[in-house]
Amino acid sequence: MAVLSVKNLHTHFFTRQGVVKAVNGVRFDLEPMTIMGIVGESGAGKSVTALSILRLVPYPGRIVEGEVYFEGKDLMRLDKEELRLIRGRHIAMIFQDAITSLNAIINVGEQVEEMITTHLPVSKREARRMTIDLFRQAGLPDPERVVSQYPFQLSGGMCQRVMIAMAMALDPEVLIADEPTFALDVTIQAEILAEIKKLRNDRHSSVILISHDLGVIASTADVVAVMYGGCIVEYGNVMDIFNAPTHPYTSALLKSLPRLDQADKALMTMRGSSPTLLNLSDECAFLDRCSKARSECRSQPRPELEAIAPGHLVACYNPVLHS
Repeated sequence: MAVLSVKNLHTHFFTRQGVVKAVNGVRFDLEPMTIMGIVGESGAGKSVTALSILRLVPYPGRIVEGEVYFEGKDLMRLDKEELRLIRGRHIAMIFQDAITSLNAIINVGEQVEEMITTHLPVSKREARRMTIDLFRQAGLPDPERVVSQYPFQLSGGMCQRVMIAMAMALDPEVLIADEPTFALDVTIQAEILAEIKKLRNDRHSSVILISHDLGVIASTADVVAVMYGGCIVEYGNVMDIFNAPTHPYTSALLKSLPRLDQADKALMTMRGSSPTLLNLSDECAFLDRCSKARSECRSQPRPELEAIAPGHLVACYNPVLHS
């Protein structure tokens, strides 16, 4: 049974220029102890999907349709107090830029302690002890000193570890990590991804890992959802998707990446650019860039996700076939 189930999620931003359909009918099931990667270009709707799950979409955005089920409850229908008890305690989130996500005028230890005392019946002294222990588990050096420091005194990697410690604090069933390796060097990236895997393995959490970096997804995720134009266009086991991509966008995306085992082959370039989500039409968002488009693609509404193999779904009228 899925830990988290998202059904027909639509999130729009209402601007003077028109309606931006940032999330346009997203649906997926997150299975227990699974790391699900969400990948796509900037502007595909990845981060807004994450924010929508916890109803944190900023103004002028609004969730206009959809259901998000967690433990049998639709998060879209809960009142603010019920939702507050779930945020952090059961579903935690690591935001894209850890330094700006943390409060600049409160030391990092107090920020973690406040979350612990909000959800658990423990004293401030016990919360401080728990925080130091969490910092140690998250790989922060000298945690007794770090708890008294402010975000500006820490590096980007250390701030990201503080966010991971905060996520670990209450043993959440679901962790949403939005670009957790943003602006970090390769060595620190690997360490942060290892901590996320450890969270899944040791605490049995399920993870939604959002990234535009296909290498991060390939090395960390179990399943992957490929987003384009506010929609999931392909979903499946990470090895199936990377070895035999079926949606023309996924195939083109992977062919545009340099590979050591194909150094003699020219890289493919994808014509055109990502679609604007402003006043988006109801046709396939990839239509103008697709080399496999046919008359059916132009005359029919946007294709829905359909299974082409067990656990492998694609939203395309003319998918890439593999022998």
